[in-house]
Amino acid sequence: MNLPPTPAQSETPSVPRPVSRVRWAIHLLLIGAYPVFIGLAARAGDATRSPALSGDAKGLLSACAFELLVFGIVFGLAWFASRASPDDLRLRWRTGVWTVPLGVTYSVGIRVALGVFLVGIGTIVVGTGITTSCGLQEFFLANRPDVEAVVDVSAMRENPLYFWLTITLVSFVVAGLREELWRAGFLVALRVLWPNRFGSRAGQIGAVAIAAVIFGFGHLPQGVLAVVLTGFLGFVLGVIIVLHRSIWPAVIAHGMFDATSLALLPWATDQLQELQKTIGH
Repeated sequence: MNLPPTPAQSETPSVPRPVSRVRWAIHLLLIGAYPVFIGLAARAGDATRSPALSGDAKGLLSACAFELLVFGIVFGLAWFASRASPDDLRLRWRTGVWTVPLGVTYSVGIRVALGVFLVGIGTIVVGTGITTSCGLQEFFLANRPDVEAVVDVSAMRENPLYFWLTITLVSFVVAGLREELWRAGFLVALRVLWPNRFGSRAGQIGAVAIAAVIFGFGHLPQGVLAVVLTGFLGFVLGVIIVLHRSIWPAVIAHGMFDATSLALLPWATDQLQELQKTIGH
């Protein structure tokens, strides 16, 4: 029976030769600034309180096209500066037919790990007397990710086309593929510019942590809890890229995680509203 390939125990990072530090510094500057730019743009749009992904199928497609265009320009300029190879950007499909099953399995594992992470934090803060269980509930309700700033929940309920575009195009391309390309582009720049620090397996995990912090703060307009959750998600997805030396299991895992989360969003929103009413009484 064929088993899924296991990650290599060690690797010698593939880097362009000769290495121009100036060109790679430009690459890092462009890639590193992208989440900050997106976060600032989202904050500037807060005044309208309208979802970033407009509440109809046509508007959603236009918004997705615009976001992909902006990312394509930034990523293209970064690549033009560094001339990173496909191997540098972890674009090789290394896990064969196991890529999709691996991605699905990882998405389930991420959800379980995230639940354990949140329960662990809650247990610590309640157990140490920092707050009560009711206070913790109120904190999560007050600081929950502002998903309404991203997607139109009512449109997901009422418009089947909008719903399916959200859990396919948005989840797997706008989120999964775009964000894992960004992560791969950021990681390779650190690996090339500082090979002694970020070239080893441990160093790459350190680079993943840096990327996770930047990725998390790019979601600051959605709230503090969104920063923590997306930072955690970004760290795990980055580790997957490092382990498999390929973005594709992470793309599938990211897309599946977002798709299932968004599919449950209308139901989850209703449950949160009921919980808020209960606490309010």
